[in-house]
Amino acid sequence: MAERISIAGLTKVYPGGSHALRDVALDVAPGTFVVLLGPSGSGKTTLLRCLAGIERITSGRIAIGAATVAEGRMHVPPDKRDLSMVFQDYALWPHLTVRDNVAFALRRRRLSRDEARTRAADMLERVGLGALTGRYPNELSGGEQQRVALARALVADTSLILCDEPLSNLDADLRERMRVEISSLVREATTTTVYITHDQAEAFALADRVGVLESGRIVQEGTPEEIYTRPATPFVARFTGLSGELPVIIRGPAGDGIFEVEPTGPARIRPFHARGQRDSVTVGTALLMIRPAGVQLCAVHTGEHHLAGVVADVAFRGRGYEHAIDIPGNGRLTGVYSGVRAARGENVGLRLDAGGCHLFPGGEAAGSGPPEPALAAGVA
Repeated sequence: MAERISIAGLTKVYPGGSHALRDVALDVAPGTFVVLLGPSGSGKTTLLRCLAGIERITSGRIAIGAATVAEGRMHVPPDKRDLSMVFQDYALWPHLTVRDNVAFALRRRRLSRDEARTRAADMLERVGLGALTGRYPNELSGGEQQRVALARALVADTSLILCDEPLSNLDADLRERMRVEISSLVREATTTTVYITHDQAEAFALADRVGVLESGRIVQEGTPEEIYTRPATPFVARFTGLSGELPVIIRGPAGDGIFEVEPTGPARIRPFHARGQRDSVTVGTALLMIRPAGVQLCAVHTGEHHLAGVVADVAFRGRGYEHAIDIPGNGRLTGVYSGVRAARGENVGLRLDAGGCHLFPGGEAAGSGPPEPALAAGVA
């Protein structure tokens, strides 16, 4: 039975005063697939280990279902938390066959040896390894080993599955196929799942909910669509995929939450309009953060462009071409898609679209201090 996860005020401090987690709060509904997304050092692995009971928390509270498993000095060990894990390095017993590795997860169920091996064989059929039950881990490919690890987690029939970057050791094609398998099998089992990754594409493809971590804090939590279309901070916008960012000037309100915005520098052609997420915005400098989907290549002579630039590089991507465009005085935009190849050195126009641009007041430069709340930017 899937369980709710409730985390409140969770802090983890290592000896020497290093804070791995700071006042983390997270509520996961039963049966939800939640992905914790963040760069190395953001605290996502520590959070998973605290949830598993591998790490003791410094303060706060963790509850799985109705049971509190960590609070103050109280600490329920991993084997008493009714959970299973899928590890990055598979963590299979090298001296056990594939079937016995999976059956090992059923020891706590007090099943007979024959019944455990039968259930293990059935689960291996579900993950497409029915013909390999008698092999040993060193006789399997990386993808096959990861399927064994997934079968072991699923056969245990726990209320919670934790996944520690299970696809990071696989090549790109196999990673995509395993992503689909994990998604379908876990959802079929209707269990609550917490999955960590640093890959935003993987996170968006898998998750019902995404929590983005920065420096030990969850800075935004929501659906993949919410995270992508309404990033709460410049960090979230940058980490989930940008074409680039430009300083702009907010000229003033244009009515109904619309603001006139003008790029700075010699590349500007004409102002455009941005829609804010709050009632009022201070006139002044701001930072425009542009998703690849928020910028389109267009010919300069059409007069439809808001910016002009020079093609620095172009790459064929199968579906079309991605361009890197140098904006005079304002850096470079990458991943600018077009079905038609523009030549290196060519002068081109750029049109900004509503769905892929985000405006942050204050004109924060990359890597500076805490940002203000985001505005979704659009083009009138």
